[in-house]
Amino acid sequence: MNELIDYYLNFLAVEKGASRLTLEAYSRDLNRYIGFIQNHRIQTLADVTPDDVISYLAQVNKDGLNARSVNRGLAAIRGFYKFLLREKKIYASPVANIELAKVWTRLPDTLSQDEMNLLLAQPGMKTPAAVRDTAMMELMYATGIRVSELISLTIDNIKWQVRILVVMGKGSKERIVPIGRSAYDCLQEYVNQARSHFVKAKRTNIIFLNRLGEGLTRQGFWKIVKRYAAKAGFQKKVHPHTFRHCFASHLLEGGADLRSVQIMLGHADISTTQIYTHITRDRLKYIHKQYHPRG
Repeated sequence: MNELIDYYLNFLAVEKGASRLTLEAYSRDLNRYIGFIQNHRIQTLADVTPDDVISYLAQVNKDGLNARSVNRGLAAIRGFYKFLLREKKIYASPVANIELAKVWTRLPDTLSQDEMNLLLAQPGMKTPAAVRDTAMMELMYATGIRVSELISLTIDNIKWQVRILVVMGKGSKERIVPIGRSAYDCLQEYVNQARSHFVKAKRTNIIFLNRLGEGLTRQGFWKIVKRYAAKAGFQKKVHPHTFRHCFASHLLEGGADLRSVQIMLGHADISTTQIYTHITRDRLKYIHKQYHPRG
C-alpha cells in the first residue's frame, strides 16, 4: 500500500505539477488512511468497502479534525482511488458515492484600505531591509500573489517596460498580473538601490533576499509581516495571505468585475473568488448602518 502511495505522489509531482505543500498534505492524509486500514486488518485496497471509508472519516473527525480537514483528506483518498482505477490496480472505488462533509464558509480576514495604507507605511525607506520589506508588501497588495509565489520570483518575472508580473502559480499555471504604480516604484527602488546589499558571493536571480544572500522563506516573510502589524498597533491577526484577501476585496469594493479578479488571483473556479463578494456586501452593510440616518 505504501508503494502505491509513493507511486501516486510521484504521479502528482511529475504529471500534475503539484506543489511540495500539496504533496506533503496528501502524503499525511493518505498515510493516516492506510494506517487505519492496516489497523483494521484489511489486506488490500481492493478489499476496502464504503463502510470502511465512512468509519475512517468518522474516526478522524472524532480525533479532532474539522470538516474542512476531513474533506481535504477525502479529496486525497478520492484522487488516490481514481488513479488506482486508471492504473487498473483496483476495479471499483469505495469512495464513489461518499459526499463531502458540510463546511460553513469562513470569510477571510481583511484590513480596510486605511489599515492597509498604515501597514504599508511601517517599514519606511531608510535602510536596505526597509526598502525590501516595503517592496514586498506593496507587491503582495498590488498583485494578490501568494507568499509562495512572492519568495520564488526572479528578476525575469518582472516585465519592467509594461509593468507586468508573470507568476507561476499552482499546478505550474502561468498568469499575468499588472503592477500598480506605487508597487512598481518601490520594486524599482529595491532592485536598483537596495538588493545589492543582500547579494553575496553566490549569485542568484531570486528577487527578494535575506541577509545571507538567500531567498526568503515563507516563515521569514511571515515574521516580517507580524513585526510591522505589531508596530502599526493592530489587534486583529495579520498574516501573509491577508494581502491577497485585501487585494481581492478592495478591487471588488472599487467596482472590479468578479471574472477579472478570478484571473488575477489564478483561481481555477470562480466559486472560490465569490467568497470575496460576501466581504464586500458585509462592508456595504456596515457603511449603511454607520452613516445612514435610519441605519
